[in-house]
Amino acid sequence: MEAPHGNGVASPAFQLQLEQSSSSSQMSQKHPLASTASEGRRGEGEIQFSRLEALHVDPQKRELLEARFSTPRSMNQDSQHSNASISSIASDKEFESTPPSQKSEKHPGRKRKATVDGDSPGILSKSGRSEPTNKITEYFKNESSPARRSPQNLLPSFTSQFQAESSSTLPCPVNVKVCLPEPGSEGPDGIESAGIFVHESTQTYLTVESLKEMENCLSTGVASSQEKENKIEELTRLVDEYKSQVDAQQKTVEKVKESLEKCMEINKKLLITASTLEKKAGREVCMKNRLQLGYFAPVRQGVSFVENWVDGHAFKELTAQQERINQQREELEKQKKALAKRKPVSNTTNVKEKRPSKAASSDSDQFARPTSPVLSPMEYHEREEILKLRAIGLKKEETDLQMELEKLDRERNLHIRESKRIHNEDNSKFKNHPTLNGRYLLLNLLGKGGFSEVFKGYDLKEHRFVACKIHQLCNDWKEERKTNYIKHALREYNIHKSLDHPRIVRLYDVFEIGQHSFCTVLEYCDGNDLDFLLKQHKTVPEREAKSIVTQTVSALKYLNEIKPPVIHYDLKPGNILLGGGTGALSGEVKITDFGLSKVMDNSDDSMDLTSQGAGTYWYLPPECFVVGKEPPKISSKVDVWSVGVIFFQMLYGRKPFGHNQTQAAILENNTILKAKEVDFPAKPAVSSEAKNFIRRCLVYRKEERADVLTLSEDPYLKPPSNKKNSSVTQT
Repeated sequence: MEAPHGNGVASPAFQLQLEQSSSSSQMSQKHPLASTASEGRRGEGEIQFSRLEALHVDPQKRELLEARFSTPRSMNQDSQHSNASISSIASDKEFESTPPSQKSEKHPGRKRKATVDGDSPGILSKSGRSEPTNKITEYFKNESSPARRSPQNLLPSFTSQFQAESSSTLPCPVNVKVCLPEPGSEGPDGIESAGIFVHESTQTYLTVESLKEMENCLSTGVASSQEKENKIEELTRLVDEYKSQVDAQQKTVEKVKESLEKCMEINKKLLITASTLEKKAGREVCMKNRLQLGYFAPVRQGVSFVENWVDGHAFKELTAQQERINQQREELEKQKKALAKRKPVSNTTNVKEKRPSKAASSDSDQFARPTSPVLSPMEYHEREEILKLRAIGLKKEETDLQMELEKLDRERNLHIRESKRIHNEDNSKFKNHPTLNGRYLLLNLLGKGGFSEVFKGYDLKEHRFVACKIHQLCNDWKEERKTNYIKHALREYNIHKSLDHPRIVRLYDVFEIGQHSFCTVLEYCDGNDLDFLLKQHKTVPEREAKSIVTQTVSALKYLNEIKPPVIHYDLKPGNILLGGGTGALSGEVKITDFGLSKVMDNSDDSMDLTSQGAGTYWYLPPECFVVGKEPPKISSKVDVWSVGVIFFQMLYGRKPFGHNQTQAAILENNTILKAKEVDFPAKPAVSSEAKNFIRRCLVYRKEERADVLTLSEDPYLKPPSNKKNSSVTQT
């Protein structure tokens, strides 16, 4: 089979076999051509041509080969030209090694076809073969060659990168056998029929597209790996920066904590110093008032000593003034009587008066009484006017003295209260400003009850003033009584902790102090309670009293709207705290003390009164005093009765039922059970709307009395604007 040499096309059938042979004079060293491929990937392979200078070939061909490989070309041109070079070398070697006689015998009578336009012309030899007239460099030109699939296009381009990879991947050279397809065969079928056979276990089909794809994948992989490395470096740098920032922030936090601890210690010292100065000033004032207002002195009574109040010099002076005024009044009365005897009279009256006087003188052993000289009308009028003016002056002086006594009486009440507070504070074991539960600094004692003490404290974490109520159990109590007291306190805590209303004192915290004491932390109200206000001022103006009642009813409405509803049951002036001001203009109102409160767990509107006898009797309704086989039923109407009693007391300065009576006397005399109707004093003047509101609150029968929700909608408690609007709409 003979291959044409026109147009630089190699022989269709040739074999290139490189072997290492020591006896060959033309080849001294093996020319390796390797192709490797992984078993799991198709379309990847490399062929390396190395050491071409070691081949012993014809000098002319050697020169052409050196010119071929030394000329710089693009990848595709190098790929095609290198394939053509191999084919040319193979065909030349075959042409020279094969005698013409054998070729003519192998292909008898075969002639070359006529050349077409664009083909290189050739001269036919005697043996029927055309002699090439073109130079060998024209065989490597691909610009004018037809675009068809050829063995040159099937071989890959070899770059330095592929050569390096081939040298690294091939452990040893292998025998390469290149079989080019016939000129008429194109496409993959032709490649499969005469493909590139490298080894028995390795077979590779490579195209330019696959190589480009491989190169793109390789470049993409390199770029992605480089991008990943850059990303990793950037992330590592960011992590280092964040770590440094975290360390810096941690140091800052530690510094801030240290500064906060220092500030807290300074605050504690300042608060303790201020509290100590306040205590010292209070004791100085108390000692001064002790001489002026009075003090408690122990007095022996039988075999024991009791404390008796001794008035100070201010009360003694007022008492002396009162005695002097009384003496002046008595003297004035005597002068009035003496003046009346010297009152000028007419003649008829004198004759009538003289006759009985003579009879009297005759009956009295002839002793005659001296008669005062009769004053003239003018003198009598002057002396009478003087006595009247003295009486008016004494009355005014007595009024001023009475006002001074009332003022001193209020100051004495404050002094007595402060003296008791100081005495209880000095005897308390929490007087040295301890810090409870690590956050509550106790400052001074506010008051003391039966088994509890209330201290003004400061929350070092929330930075606010609080009221710390410390419950102490007596060591002499039996375990049953201690258990009942703890249950009672826990019950109050469970009711109070869920309440959140601006008119109810907030409960912040509860914690244990010791084995026999615990503390409840409450909202601090800077002011006194309503009971203290009534003791100081006796009465409250109607407008301010109405404001206090409105706020109290608002808190009671909240207690009855939550689920389950709550009955306060112990509503009284002592449990209504006044804050935001001093005196009668107290501002805000907050109710407290839920120790006797009742939770209405059932769906009924009433519940059994299990703690009959507890509470403050002046403010409880009649149904709480009913004694029978079954406990009485109570509801929110108990608090409505208490509101009416408190409102009456604020307006008139006295309780409507059982005033100036003890609780024992009220219970013994059935005072509340007999309170079927309320009587209003003539003074001070109160509006009829306020009286009607009190009557609606103090209805004797609970079935006819309004409940809390109904009372909150009472017209008297609504704003004046709503009343005007409602009256306008009605007209």
